[in-house]
Amino acid sequence: MRETAEAIYLRMTRNILAWAAIAAAFTFTAVAQQPGPTKVIGFMTDFDVKDDAVGICKAVMDGVAPGVRILDITHQSEPYNIAMGARFLAGSAPYFPKDAVFVVVIDPGVGSTRKAIIAKSRVGQFFVLPDNGLLTLIQDRDGIVEAREITNPVWMIGSGISSTFHGRDIFSPAGAHLARGDDWTSAGPALDVTKLVRLDLHDATVDATGLHGQVIGADGPFGNLVLNIPRETFAELGYKLGDQVPFTLAGKHYTFPLVKTFSDVPVGKELFYIDSRGRLSIGINQRNFSEIYKVGEGAELSIPKK
Repeated sequence: MRETAEAIYLRMTRNILAWAAIAAAFTFTAVAQQPGPTKVIGFMTDFDVKDDAVGICKAVMDGVAPGVRILDITHQSEPYNIAMGARFLAGSAPYFPKDAVFVVVIDPGVGSTRKAIIAKSRVGQFFVLPDNGLLTLIQDRDGIVEAREITNPVWMIGSGISSTFHGRDIFSPAGAHLARGDDWTSAGPALDVTKLVRLDLHDATVDATGLHGQVIGADGPFGNLVLNIPRETFAELGYKLGDQVPFTLAGKHYTFPLVKTFSDVPVGKELFYIDSRGRLSIGINQRNFSEIYKVGEGAELSIPKK
């Protein structure tokens, strides 16, 4: 007995619905079995990019956490300059996700007794780095709530750890384990966060004679002087936009205008301005102040009250 057209239609419809249900179940199972998304890794070193070190570290991270997103902060932090690294780290961290992982390798003490650690800030971000002061500014601003020493070989590259390339062998794999969601308490023993190594960094001070500060670096290739003078501290002196500001820098006396931006003075002229991080800075419009004046990190500066 032949099926009617209506019966054939109903049978085909049931088959299509059955196969659709099977496909949906398979898709759901496949998605459920996939690991959760990895956390973003912020990567910073003093390795430069002239050799293969940065690429090797990234390959190690990707090997542990395939497809992990790695954002380069910089790999041209001045070699061995922990204070500069601390400044770059604190400056960039607020622009990363609240659960980001930072792998930072500025490590002049590599292979010594200094600890390789993971620290968690009150914000929720993780920092994988040597315990040498790199966390100082993060600790002051965000707070460090937990820390662990990395001692578990599972969190490292494996046997044969180099005494000179912990960026590859310890920090990169540990950062990738964190990024893929592994339990960080298994990385090693807990540390007392109040005993982490700190740098002796401080902001400028104001007394009866005026403000006393210091050059803490230069602004990339442009050579503008970055000062340890927050906007609020400088405001205590009473200067306003357009004022001429007298000051002493590295033992020499100068007077520069306080303006909003570089183009407020002619090309080749000096200026004071508040930089993008809210600090007082000194520059020359379209010139390199640090090179022309031969002044760099550590130079002392004083400004009298208005």
